[in-house]
Amino acid sequence: MRLDKILERIEVKEHVGEWSVEIDAITMDSRKAGCGVLFVAIEGTVVDGHRFIGAATEGGASAVVCQRLPEEIREGVSYIVVEDTNEAMGIIASNFYSRPSEQLKLVGVTGTNGKTTTATLLYNLVRKLGYEAGLISTVVYKIGGREEPSTHTTPDAITLNRLLAEMVAAGCEYCFMEVSSHSLVQRRTAGLCFKGAMFSNLTHDHLDYHKTFAEYLRAKKMLFDGLPKESWALTNADDKNGAVMLQNCKAQKYTYSLRGVGTINTKIIETSLEGMLLEIDGNQMWSHLLGRFNGYNLTAVYGAARLLGFEKEEVLVALSSLQSVCGRFQTFRSAEGVTAVVDYAHTPDALDNVIDTILGVGTARRLITVCGCGGDRDRTKRPEMAKIAAEKSHTAIFTSDNPRTEDPEAILRDMEAGVTGRHNYLTITDRAQAIRAALRMAEAGDVVLIAGKGHEDYQIIGTEKRHFSDQEEVKRELRIEN
Repeated sequence: MRLDKILERIEVKEHVGEWSVEIDAITMDSRKAGCGVLFVAIEGTVVDGHRFIGAATEGGASAVVCQRLPEEIREGVSYIVVEDTNEAMGIIASNFYSRPSEQLKLVGVTGTNGKTTTATLLYNLVRKLGYEAGLISTVVYKIGGREEPSTHTTPDAITLNRLLAEMVAAGCEYCFMEVSSHSLVQRRTAGLCFKGAMFSNLTHDHLDYHKTFAEYLRAKKMLFDGLPKESWALTNADDKNGAVMLQNCKAQKYTYSLRGVGTINTKIIETSLEGMLLEIDGNQMWSHLLGRFNGYNLTAVYGAARLLGFEKEEVLVALSSLQSVCGRFQTFRSAEGVTAVVDYAHTPDALDNVIDTILGVGTARRLITVCGCGGDRDRTKRPEMAKIAAEKSHTAIFTSDNPRTEDPEAILRDMEAGVTGRHNYLTITDRAQAIRAALRMAEAGDVVLIAGKGHEDYQIIGTEKRHFSDQEEVKRELRIEN
């Protein structure tokens, strides 16, 4: 593709060299530069790509997009100066892959909790209704029925547009994607055309990156601020930040609620460890999913499906057949009557909701909660999560999550600061040992909640990524074969 075509819709401040250069690949990694490659110098949070322009051109890069010209201008290389290379990267990637998002009905899902469940349920629902779809989520990327390992909740702009292009080629009509606050600030979604956007909730998370809650809120709102008037926005009316998302939003505005104040409303009529009976939009349906938070997720999915043009009856039938998402309130039961619940809850609000769901069913004799907090991440939520676990559980066991380069013992000390004066908790640094201890102290009728990692099949200790699965540990201890 010619360079001038790749740069369509981008405001160029300055350029040196030819516009008619043929580009075969785009990259942000100078090590991948070569003849026919366009190198984009990204100002990252850790490394500034402008430092590697020389390496990229020495490697044979045919063109460079940057925010400032380098001191050395290499003959035969085209240099394009733009205001923001992060923004430009998204548009360049979209152009390079022939704007795939415009050929799909692309729906973005953002919020602190519920993104993965909502996006995955929508993907499963649309496929049950007979249409091909794609999924971009924390757990996995799916192109129709084909899967690809997930590297980020929302991948970089090049990977993102490559996935969308593959979905178009595979005959997908829809794509449902999680949109992280990091990706919005870093403009990875620039150049994408969203048919709709959804907001779940906003609670304490990622303040290590955004620094303040106000900045975290502003990041989420960027998705809605960029929607065109032809699209739709669906937000949670029961979260005070749902209304904030709709401020200055040009799209058609809709809300959902479990309190009866939304465009679409739901009531939870009955609940048990097997599922719950709901009344959604005036119609009753049974769901295998459990918990008030899943009431919100299901209502959001229903609302999005209706806004995409699907009929009410077919949506409700398909919705009632959907199963829980891997690592999201995933239950296991032993022959001796012990129930284990594996959940991704890694924020105070999510942990609080999962525990309240278990206690709300009313059948648990005792609740034993295993949880930890990630290293090199927001430290302020550690005592909060420990306090919730200890106050609401018969016994809490604090353990390692992904300690990364932090001392696991130091993380546990941060957690213990939230439970001063309490005696119903243990600290066991090794996660496998903590899970085994919780399951061995459990008796018939008890529920053991293992929170924090959910779908993850690894543990990051230092800089090493080791295989580890909460589900495997549970099955091994409870002697569950399938």
